[in-house]
Amino acid sequence: MQIPSSVTSSLRPGSTDLLPGDSSSGIVEWLLTETRNERFIDNIFVEMCDKLIEAGVPVSRGTLHFRTLHPQWLGARILWLTGMKEAEIRTFGYGVEDTAQYRNSPINELNSGAAVVRQHLEPGFGDAPPYPLYDELRAEGHTDYVAWHLEHTLGKRHIITFASDRPGGFSDSEIVFLAELLPAFALVSEIRLKNRLARTLLETYVGPHASEQILAGATTRGSGVTVGAAILICDLRDFTGISDMWPRDDVIELLNGYFDAMAEPIERHGGEILKFMGDGLLAIFPLSNANACHDLLSAIGEAQAAMAALNEENVKKGHAPLGYGIGVHVGDVMYGNIGSRSRLDFTVIGPAVNIASRLESLTKELKRPVLLSRAFVEMAGCQAQLKNLGLHPLRGLGEPIDVFAL
Repeated sequence: MQIPSSVTSSLRPGSTDLLPGDSSSGIVEWLLTETRNERFIDNIFVEMCDKLIEAGVPVSRGTLHFRTLHPQWLGARILWLTGMKEAEIRTFGYGVEDTAQYRNSPINELNSGAAVVRQHLEPGFGDAPPYPLYDELRAEGHTDYVAWHLEHTLGKRHIITFASDRPGGFSDSEIVFLAELLPAFALVSEIRLKNRLARTLLETYVGPHASEQILAGATTRGSGVTVGAAILICDLRDFTGISDMWPRDDVIELLNGYFDAMAEPIERHGGEILKFMGDGLLAIFPLSNANACHDLLSAIGEAQAAMAALNEENVKKGHAPLGYGIGVHVGDVMYGNIGSRSRLDFTVIGPAVNIASRLESLTKELKRPVLLSRAFVEMAGCQAQLKNLGLHPLRGLGEPIDVFAL
């Protein structure tokens, strides 16, 4: 493998070189043949760093920088330090590339076109760029730093870095040794990263439980299971009028704020959002969790507080407060794949879902934001906290049901 001249131009007197005939081939073979049963790239990276030390390469720190496909995070950094059995994983959000921390960094230098970044951190090797990272590395006792791109298919690039804490840093042959690992590690990391991205995308669009089922092979139309669940359906009021009157970007901002207020408490309390339906959402709290009904009520309470705070901000901007309706029921639902031959949706159906939907619609008529069925109230044991509104007919149901308001 050809190494850029900037990598090999600084052999230091007295540095400890690898013995003649030493090669990275042993670690390359391990990467290609013995990591197939390890799902997570961070675990492979930790073991590889340990193997580098065993081979005599004085690594004291290593990082991987990956871009991801996630609605909240632009990417992630995996950090290993000497002695760590598990890597530290830290995400970073969109907009990080506009920060001074990123602009004044070797990562930016690589992303701006450098083939490799190599910096001796000890005195006597010339002036280093004034990157805050180099000051941090010196303070931690590191003496040398090198960073390369990891080349994935179709021009996708990520970054790998190593540091040493040995006096004098890495020798030239050790830099070559590290560089020889990159193609094999790129192959191994790409497979794991694509698996992680697939899971992230599925979790983003269908939720964590549904994504787990799909990845486990539940992709046949009609496949599914019957589960007991507390069901929550929520809808925004007067969204049609808002979308007709407001600018498009304001409508999107409003919807995102509303869904944040509703969705985050649901997910925090163990609920699973199966579907966003325009300005509405469908969520379930599986009864396999003994606290499902209590968790649902806690989520509603926090969502109402979040909506009150959001409405305060909307009023300050000159907008009317947002109204919403929530219907809650409990029962068995069919949970699985439904759709056409070529386009499936992983969702829930059944009479219990229909009742929750009808209760949400009834909130408009009764002018109460949250309505719950007697079946849910009795299971949750929360009747004392609620107001009984009596029997009400629901569209499509033969018998009226007893309705409670929160």
